[in-house]
Amino acid sequence: MSTSLLYHGFGIRGYRYVRTNYVHGGVQFVVDQDPRYWCCSACGSRSVRPKGRKPREFRCMPIGTRPVTIRFDVPRVECLECGKIRQVKIGFADSRRRYTKAFRDYVVSLAQCMTISDVSLLLNVSWGTIKEIQKESLRRRFGKPSLKGLRRIAIDEIAVRKGHRYLTVVLDLENGRVVFVGNGKGSEALKPFWIRVRRSRATIEAVATDMSWAYIFAVSENLPGAEIVCDRFHVIKLLNDKLTDLRRDLYRTTTDVLEKQVLKGIRWLLLKRPENLDQQRNESQRLQEALKVNEPLALAYYLKEQLGEFWELDDWDEAEAFLLDWIALAEASGIAVFISFARTLRQHALRLLAWYNYPISTGPLEGINNKIKTMKRQAYGYRDDEFFRLKIFALHETRYALVG
Repeated sequence: MSTSLLYHGFGIRGYRYVRTNYVHGGVQFVVDQDPRYWCCSACGSRSVRPKGRKPREFRCMPIGTRPVTIRFDVPRVECLECGKIRQVKIGFADSRRRYTKAFRDYVVSLAQCMTISDVSLLLNVSWGTIKEIQKESLRRRFGKPSLKGLRRIAIDEIAVRKGHRYLTVVLDLENGRVVFVGNGKGSEALKPFWIRVRRSRATIEAVATDMSWAYIFAVSENLPGAEIVCDRFHVIKLLNDKLTDLRRDLYRTTTDVLEKQVLKGIRWLLLKRPENLDQQRNESQRLQEALKVNEPLALAYYLKEQLGEFWELDDWDEAEAFLLDWIALAEASGIAVFISFARTLRQHALRLLAWYNYPISTGPLEGINNKIKTMKRQAYGYRDDEFFRLKIFALHETRYALVG
């Protein structure tokens, strides 16, 4: 084996090949360094004199299934300029690690398509070592996500553990990157994010969020020039919850046996879009029968379908007239749950209409939240909170398999 093969095959440059040993079923390459290249690791001076050596072994990329190590007796030198006695700097590895830089890069590339356990078994290296290599790589790339050019964001929380443990996630809607992960939920969780925004001097134009007053007040206070857009998904979800509550109340209070039979088991039929009803299962017919026997339920259902048209109008003025008319109809319906929902919409009317200035939503963030849940389930949870956050920051580069 030549010194040039050592360089081209294993990324070890500036060292000369000495010999090869075959120990414990693996391959060990012994290398040495010309004393002319020795220098003080503290000040960089080449005016040094030897003070002994310390033998060290570094794990390197395998040859087939055979583990490979690099044996290097690291020189210890005394600097004639600064007077310190230290080991010389190692060019092919970090002095604090027991593996080469090439091995580190190899592990990172494998981690993109394999789990930590799989990489550990393949390379016969401890699980903790593989995890620390991956964590260091993620910290180097995503430890401080850049906020430069941040203009449109989405904010939402996600439950990550039992006992009401939440994380607040901020997503850049223009490139799909998670730019912040905060502990808990509400305005307190976002305080570190506002500090970073001010330091980066990012100009955020619009923020998509749910109808949580905590997030609305936090954004209004820290981003007075940004427009808040109440998310369509959360509005429809709240409306569907109100419709479900109404159906339950009607089923519980009615004394008509036939009406009870019709109302039973139609929850999902009420929530589906008409075009998505399965004709082979007679879902449309069952829904129509339920609406015929109960007038409040029919009125609530048609109000629900009508509100879905709000986001499909031509401009702000038309949408404003539509929203005010819908709120008036809901308040005049006499249905308690819809009256309270109409009052909620009246409070958020301007933030709903803001969609016509900035057609954004938290939809992409909901997708990220689903990926976070899947990643957490596949790993059976994360004990290392920092590693978990770094994995979230890297989600936009993760394939659907969610193993990277």
